[in-house]
Order: sequence, then structure tokens, then C-alpha cells
Amino acid sequence: MTTRERFNRVFRWEKPDRVPDMEFGYWDKTIAVWHEQGLPRDCRTNEDVERHLGLEGISIIHEVPIRKGLFPAFEETTIETRGERRIVQTRDGALTEMLDYDSSMPKFLKFAVETRADWEKLRDERLDPRRPGRVGDVRAAVDAAHAAGMPILFHCGSLYGWLRDWMGLENLSIALMTDRDWVEEMMEHVTRMDLEFIERHIPGGGEVDVAWWWEDMCYNHGPLMSPKLFEELMVPRYKRITEALRARGIEVNVLDCDGRIYELVPGWLRGGINCMFPIESLHTDPGKLREEHGDKILLFGGVDKMALIAGKEAIDRELERLRPLVKRGGYLPCVDHRVPPDVTYENYLYYLDKKKAIL
Repeated sequence: MTTRERFNRVFRWEKPDRVPDMEFGYWDKTIAVWHEQGLPRDCRTNEDVERHLGLEGISIIHEVPIRKGLFPAFEETTIETRGERRIVQTRDGALTEMLDYDSSMPKFLKFAVETRADWEKLRDERLDPRRPGRVGDVRAAVDAAHAAGMPILFHCGSLYGWLRDWMGLENLSIALMTDRDWVEEMMEHVTRMDLEFIERHIPGGGEVDVAWWWEDMCYNHGPLMSPKLFEELMVPRYKRITEALRARGIEVNVLDCDGRIYELVPGWLRGGINCMFPIESLHTDPGKLREEHGDKILLFGGVDKMALIAGKEAIDRELERLRPLVKRGGYLPCVDHRVPPDVTYENYLYYLDKKKAIL
């Protein structure tokens, strides 16, 4: 059975020969640390590590070649260096101050969209769905994925997450309460872009296996916008997009959101987004999601990274905790975010070996 067949069977509530062995990936610093602990030095990227370890994704899953979001993106460049800090323009057009080492959180100094005029300029210059160069050879990509026995995904992007990156969390939060029409205008533009890409470029008949979304609109205590506004502004737009996807045979919609997601899951399900990922287990329990929503929800992730840091006994306990979910189906376990450098290479190999017993 191919990885694609296994992947689709899990998320159709059918029985594969085994569950696919997929992982989310690794921080750059993790790979560097693991080079000192036995990982071959020619393994430099997430894809390299996955192939070396015989994993089946996520980094090596094929993707429909449509450049979503800002196109062209802004050039990422260092504007100024101040000791160990750098002033950097990001690919989203923000001006940030960041420490000059991996995985630090930046301080935002300015955002690409701070006024309606900024938005109109960004929309016209970088959010035209028909701009030449946005869409690659979709047919060739689909055929290559099928020939390799791998799933292929269409990235739907984000209704909230992109706006947050373009405007900043505080500015977007204020706009939601003071200029709702403007926020709706931006979300509607992104929605229409998705619909155009789907209608013009996504083949039918289930040739594309999964749609992938990124929102990151929750933190450790809950959503960054009220569930009421979420239901009014976003759920109907999700539904329009997922209905267009369903007409192309795409039934699985994976939603990437960290933090405590319980309050938004009902709306995502009503909007047609049915698979939660990566289920950051410190804040969201995959077992509770299954208990609350039954077979309506698919699960992807949920392995507590802290167990991998703690050691082999903790890893054993964590996998035993998740074994019943794997057995029931509709669930693909992997670490609940990118693996941090606190996880030793030895512990990670132990985890992968033990995980195979429940797959």
C-alpha cells in the first residue's frame, strides 16, 4: 500500500495496512544540535531528515504549485545590525527587530498594512490571483505525486493568520471592533482568490487529496478573536471554499492552529474544515476533541513534545495514552509542533521506534 493510499484510508475512516509514519519537522537549531549527536551532517533540511529516517511526510508531501498569499513576496533583508540584534524586513513586509540566532521571537516595529491605502496597494500589487508566474504546472505535479505514491495537497492559506501577519495582532484586533467592513473586505478578497484558484486550476475527481489551512489564531487560553465574530466573519467564507473543494473531490481540510482551540472547533467543522493539526497537547487534548465531536472530526498530531524531552519512560506513557485513538481511526499521530533542540537525537529515534508499534 502506498503512503497516499494509507493517508486517504485513515482520513476516510477506512483500514490501511498501517497508519502513515509522518512527522511535522524540526527547528533549524534542532538539526544543528543533532549533528553533534549522530545525525549525518548532510541532513540539513526537514526533507533531508525525513528521508534519512524513512518517514513519509509532512515535509515531503507533494503540493499543488500555486503561489498563495503575497506574490511577489517582499524581499527578506537585513536593514541594520545593532550588536546581537538585527533590523529585518520580512517576506510579509513587516519591519522587525530580532536576536541574531535561531527561533527567537521578533519585536515588530512596523507592518505592511497600517491604513486602508496600504491595503489597497498590497492588494493591487501582490494579491492578484491572475498575476503571471503564480501558477505552475499543476497537471505535472499531480501526476508526479501519484507516480510517487504520495498525497498531494492544495494550500488554502488563511483568512485570519495572513491578516495578522500583514497588520499585526493589535492592529487587526482594533480593526475588528472599529472598522469591521474593512476586515471583511480583506477576508473576502482572500476568499475569492481561493475560489478562483480552485475553479481554474484544481482538477476534479479527487486527484488532489487534501486541502491545508494555516490560521494560528489561538494562544494558550483560547482564541485571539471572539467565537461570535469568528462565526460571523469566517465560517461562511470557509464553507464557500470547502464546498468548492468538495466539488473537486477534496473532502479532507486540515487546519493548522496552535494553542487552545476548543472554542473554535465547532465553527471550523460547520465551515467544512474537519481535521485539526498539530493539536498542541499542552493546551488541547486530542482525546477530548474525539470525545466531544466523535467521527465528525479528524485528528493529526497531538504527541506531546515535552514527553520526548523528558525521556524514554515519558515517551512510553505518551504513546500508550494515544494508542486507543490510533486504533479507533481517523487519527494520524505526530509531534505537536516542530521538534525542539531540547529533544535529544537518541530520544527521538526511540520515539520513532516505539511509535511504529501503534501504527
